[in-house]
Amino acid sequence: MAAGRTPNRTLWTVVALCGLSVAFDGYDLVVFGTTVPSLLAEWQIGPAEAGRIGSYALIGMLIGALLIGTVTDWLGRRWTMIACVTWFSALTALCALAPSPEIFGLLRFLSGIGLGGLMPTAAALVVEYAPRGKQNVTYTIMQSGYAVGGILAASLAIPLIPAVGWQTMYLIGAAPVLIIIPLALRYLPESLEYLVLRGETAKAEALAAKLGVAVPEVARPEKRSWYSSIRELARPGFRAGTVLLWLASLCALLMVYGMNTWLPQIMRQADFPLGSALSFLLVFNVGSIIGSIIGGRAADRVGSKPVLVISFLLAAVSIATLAVRPSVATIYVLVAIAGYGTIGTQNLINAFVTRYYPVTARSTGIGWALGVGRFGAILGPVVGGLVIASGAGFQWNFYMFAAVAVVGLLAASLVPLSPALAGERLREAINPELKERTA
Repeated sequence: MAAGRTPNRTLWTVVALCGLSVAFDGYDLVVFGTTVPSLLAEWQIGPAEAGRIGSYALIGMLIGALLIGTVTDWLGRRWTMIACVTWFSALTALCALAPSPEIFGLLRFLSGIGLGGLMPTAAALVVEYAPRGKQNVTYTIMQSGYAVGGILAASLAIPLIPAVGWQTMYLIGAAPVLIIIPLALRYLPESLEYLVLRGETAKAEALAAKLGVAVPEVARPEKRSWYSSIRELARPGFRAGTVLLWLASLCALLMVYGMNTWLPQIMRQADFPLGSALSFLLVFNVGSIIGSIIGGRAADRVGSKPVLVISFLLAAVSIATLAVRPSVATIYVLVAIAGYGTIGTQNLINAFVTRYYPVTARSTGIGWALGVGRFGAILGPVVGGLVIASGAGFQWNFYMFAAVAVVGLLAASLVPLSPALAGERLREAINPELKERTA
């Protein structure tokens, strides 16, 4: 917040509701990977076709992130988030009724639109209400819901798929409508920044008084259209950082979706049974939660950029080492580190991007970074499927993902200082009490 300390009740209400919503985004990511072996057997499709089907949801996410992430700064964050959760929840449940791969892929594409719009909206809300100096760790705590959802999917898949079939995994996707929406309608506050920018000062003051916070000091442009925030991403001072952060997000999401989709199948190629292969997916997501919180705290202390570089390095080393198939105990450790180096790295990128731009372009900035990053998310399942279908050894998927991590490392290391962050640091240097008052 621009002034005043956000009460714990308000802060954790926002973090909990956004984190719970993002958990089902993570569930949706991992649920496809857990059901791929069943889909291959039931519909008699090959790995390459399964990879294409996996990419359909990601194409929808790309559209949702670019479109919804842009209009969120214009329409409001609260109602956008509620609409996105309702949309993807209903469409995910319908996947259980799909009679063919084609209908299944269409439903995955449509659900992806809602999922794509959710992340930038939740990110903007959490960073807005997070205490100054703790935005990274607050965001990564919320974003850990993503991996919690992945853990839930992997944990449920081990007993449920053999017992009642893969369809049950998608029916569980209806849970957000029953759990999250009633709570969000009652407790989730609108963005105060959004209300101020819209000139709705009376509403902002009333909401701020109810929440026990100060109205943020946001410079309101005289004229503002829905595409104004897009132009801010290409302003001098932001342009180079925008491109490099897009590339870093693309690399991270390629690894996240490629590994989550194909890790069980890759491990089965390496002669592990299905239950054991799914357990690696579980460890992958547990590692991302622990690593994300540690990485978030480190980013608040030393800055996001050096932590991002180290995170990409950990991803490259751990994934490449998996290719030599060390002992089982070592594999579990490496998979956990890879979980942080991929999912955790993307979490840190999201927190960094959300703060990289001024408040007038907060949702748009993260929306476009995620939108462009979705090209990597689309490529991950497709390229992974092609490598498996080629007959090459399981090692080559690991080598490919490690190389992508190196590209992400280079992009992150070249990101210049944001004018918005530079201005924030200058104000705090001139008036140290500002940092203390908002910490």
